Amino acid sequence: MNNLNYGIIGNCQSAALISEKGSIDWCCLPIFDSASVFAKLLDDKKGGSLSFKLTDDYRISQEYLWQTNILSTTYDNGVDAFQVIDFMPRYQQKDGSYYTPPDIIRFIRLLKGKPQFSIQYDPRLEYGSSKVFTTIEEEYIYSQTKDGKYDSLFLYSDLNYEDIVNQKTITLTSNAYLLVSYHEKLSQQSIDRCYLKFQRTKTYWMDWSEKTTSYPIYQNEIIRSALTLKVLSYEKSGAVLAAATTSLPETIGEVRNWDYRFCWIRDASMVIKVIADLGHPLSARKFLQFVIDTIPDKDEKIQIMYGINGERDLTESFLDHLDGYKNSKPVRIGNAAYIQKQNDIYGILMEVIYRQFVEFETTLENREELWTIIKGITKIVEEH
Repeated sequence: MNNLNYGIIGNCQSAALISEKGSIDWCCLPIFDSASVFAKLLDDKKGGSLSFKLTDDYRISQEYLWQTNILSTTYDNGVDAFQVIDFMPRYQQKDGSYYTPPDIIRFIRLLKGKPQFSIQYDPRLEYGSSKVFTTIEEEYIYSQTKDGKYDSLFLYSDLNYEDIVNQKTITLTSNAYLLVSYHEKLSQQSIDRCYLKFQRTKTYWMDWSEKTTSYPIYQNEIIRSALTLKVLSYEKSGAVLAAATTSLPETIGEVRNWDYRFCWIRDASMVIKVIADLGHPLSARKFLQFVIDTIPDKDEKIQIMYGINGERDLTESFLDHLDGYKNSKPVRIGNAAYIQKQNDIYGILMEVIYRQFVEFETTLENREELWTIIKGITKIVEEH
């Protein structure tokens, strides 16, 4: 697929795709399979995005911060330069829980000179299906739908709100921030607060990477792959997504474009096996708890895939108002493949369960529940 060059940020609740020019072109909030708030990826005009508009003399470079899921985009014209650090907060709190709000933070760091740019903030809620009204309030920029399904989005910043909304030229004279949030914040936002979230999130990802098994070759590539797999795991349920996107075509202009924001039992089991082998057995335990929670009855047949909260009915529908990636229609939500059979799901799932019994600690209750699932799988295999 040509020109599909995106970085991913996320916090195991949702994710966002950022183009090589620093435009947020895809994000669903508050969770992975929610309706999109930015979907330029699927329609240049109606999808919506958050980007920086600059003169053509700026050279743009991009990289992940070392061993993290934090993306850095640098804009430099030789005299003026600034860096945009993009992340979704994720870090452990004092009570042991993880802080993972449905937020995107863009920390704008002045590097040299007095760079100028305008901000193109164009949220299109509910997959761009409803008209969005944006107003400037005292503490934030507020966007909401007023026709169709109600939805809303908040933008906090220390830059001038009038300049942002009207896409006026901004001269950067110090560090700044943009914070896109699905929820209204109860505490006052500031650049210091955003910087603290950045440092805590960076520490979390670096600690996670440090616990990953080291190999003598290709270590950087292994870590990057592992970080991507981790960011596609859904904290709340333990599900593992096939992808954070929908409707990216297998071939440009054709109709084989599916919604992959679901948990395929076979594929997720393969991912979990790899993650566990890399030194993260907790991910295996969470995934198996998802399996237990999703398949509670002894006589229930295992579907090949489920929603990330265990949904069984994934009926497919079309978003006809969107043109699709490079005009590759239709844009789909849901996935009709959930009714298909896939007999190879059982072997890899059994291997993950076996390793849970043999290598990893489990509670007695979980062991009995897993044993019931094993017996159910055995019965299904015998019948075939």
